[in-house]
Amino acid sequence: MKLFYSVIVLLFLFSCNENEGFSNVKKGKTTKKKVAFKLPNYEELKLLNEPLPEPQSGDWLSVHDENGQTFQQYLTSKNLSTPTSKRNKIYTQPIGSFTVWEKKIIDWNIEYIRLFFGLETVQLQPISESEIPSKEQRTHYGNHQLNASYIINTLLPSKMPKDAIVVMALTAKDLYPNPKWNFVFGLASYEKRTAVSSISRYSEGGLDVSTYPICLRRIIKTSSHEICHMFSLAHCIEAKCLMNGVNNLAEGDSRPNALCSVCLTKISWNLKFQDVDRLDSLIHFMKIHQLDDDAIILEKQRTVLAK
Repeated sequence: MKLFYSVIVLLFLFSCNENEGFSNVKKGKTTKKKVAFKLPNYEELKLLNEPLPEPQSGDWLSVHDENGQTFQQYLTSKNLSTPTSKRNKIYTQPIGSFTVWEKKIIDWNIEYIRLFFGLETVQLQPISESEIPSKEQRTHYGNHQLNASYIINTLLPSKMPKDAIVVMALTAKDLYPNPKWNFVFGLASYEKRTAVSSISRYSEGGLDVSTYPICLRRIIKTSSHEICHMFSLAHCIEAKCLMNGVNNLAEGDSRPNALCSVCLTKISWNLKFQDVDRLDSLIHFMKIHQLDDDAIILEKQRTVLAK
């Protein structure tokens, strides 16, 4: 298998996929499969898309040539991942220990994954870092780090339940994808349907009742982004979107916890969303956790879809 890592400036990574494939949609690709599917009031929904700003030096699109992915290209993606009657659950795998507030973040993130994808989401029993060989761990600039590539390619596949469509590991430890890189926030494998995300760099000055929302906003974004990759969505260049590639925290924070009209069409078709009910649940979650800016975006989408 040809490996592919989405490299960013200074060898930092916000989120990436390991496998070449869905993110490399060829321009002008013709499709054989046609599906007559469109979200209600789609043209009005499309007007809600916020244009992407011109890339600045160091931004994702300034260093990556992304082709995007239309709905028809999505339908003909290689190895399009779709739930079946025998493989239809999302599993989350906590790794290592967590403080009280870190555990709350992880539990809320799991709740969000269930609401976002509308699939049964099961939390597996936590596993110890000792299950990761010492050669797949390191101390880098004072940070204890786990090898994300080992986690998604070896550890998680060995523990994947038979009815799993996706297994997502979550940890409070820092991650790195290979010895040459400084760190990674998240890493996913399309082929193995595995991913890992870390909250290590998402809290600024510790977690408490007043500071947890920013950490939660970041980890739900990374987790849903990576799982969308495992459901065959490529990086988005249509508008500001959850599926944009980003190079750093600032760029990531400027992107919404919401899909643009194109990406929402893809995942809604694939997972057969009840779109209004789904958005109601997500909006409620956002408001509980003081994620008001994201709630406003989702409320606008709900208004259009409910007409």
